[in-house]
Amino acid sequence: MSSNILAIESSCDETSASVISDGKILNNIVATQSVHEKYGGVVPELASRAHQQHLIPVVAEALKSAGIAKTELDAIAFTRGPGLMGALLVGVSFAKSFAYALDKPIIEVNHMEAHVLAHFIDAPKPSFPFICLTVSGGHSQLVLVKTALTMEVLGETKDDAVGEAFDKIAKILGLPYPGGPHLDKLAAKGDPLAYPFPVSEMKGLSFSFSGIKTAVLYFLKENIKKDPDFIANNLEDICASVQYTLIKMLMQKLVKATKKQGIKEVAIAGGVSANSGLRYTIAEAAKKYRWNVYLPKLEYCTDNAAMVAMAAHYKYQAGMFTDLNVSPLAKLKIGNHG
Repeated sequence: MSSNILAIESSCDETSASVISDGKILNNIVATQSVHEKYGGVVPELASRAHQQHLIPVVAEALKSAGIAKTELDAIAFTRGPGLMGALLVGVSFAKSFAYALDKPIIEVNHMEAHVLAHFIDAPKPSFPFICLTVSGGHSQLVLVKTALTMEVLGETKDDAVGEAFDKIAKILGLPYPGGPHLDKLAAKGDPLAYPFPVSEMKGLSFSFSGIKTAVLYFLKENIKKDPDFIANNLEDICASVQYTLIKMLMQKLVKATKKQGIKEVAIAGGVSANSGLRYTIAEAAKKYRWNVYLPKLEYCTDNAAMVAMAAHYKYQAGMFTDLNVSPLAKLKIGNHG
């Protein structure tokens, strides 16, 4: 089935629109929100207001650059969840209204499934089945991907996501928001074995990242008592040690999952997949375990509508449409195709 689909992503603090035509992504328009920087984190109400301001210009640009008139669209897709409720509400409401006005069907997309399917935007593409480690500011999951529409969560975090741990520790260290990328740059210059931090032990394939955040906090308090300039004098080593520990926790579970499933096709998705330390460690593990590793382009790692469009493409082909009674869900599990 040939198709032109407009996709909208508004789950957190990026307003994005993308057009996909017959499975090919034509563009990926993203409006970022700088309003949150002075608060050191995303403020949900401000995010919702920014989505309202950005959405129409972003959609207009996506249609214009794709060279597709709104009447030529075959469906409108949107992120239903998970995400910030107010932010999701803006995208879902717009998509429903736009589709109703055009008399076009709508396709709901799970944000986490979209992250996984970002791997099918460009070659090389993983073969089914594969294991995807999805790591972002809000989620840390190990997903068994059987088909584009059949996924199973093997393990996930029981508290903080790894991206949240990166950002919170960066904030403790006085780094600007978002802290993860700043911590990554400093870590590249430091000694990853300078300071040993505890690795949380969880049953099975579950993760826990709240413990290291607390451990770092107490570690810094103790050392600042002895040396008020401890952070400034050892910043690169602290960042490297924190990053090393967080990546070690991710890799232990990923290796365990691949062995348990007998799978050597491994994909990494989500905002933290842009982390240079993680990318290097994955590349080294690929040699050791003979994995085939897949990483999306950096623009498809963070929240974006291109990944939503790709997920919508598969649902369109399967005739998986939803009705206008659909509402956003802040918590939406993988596999829920309501």
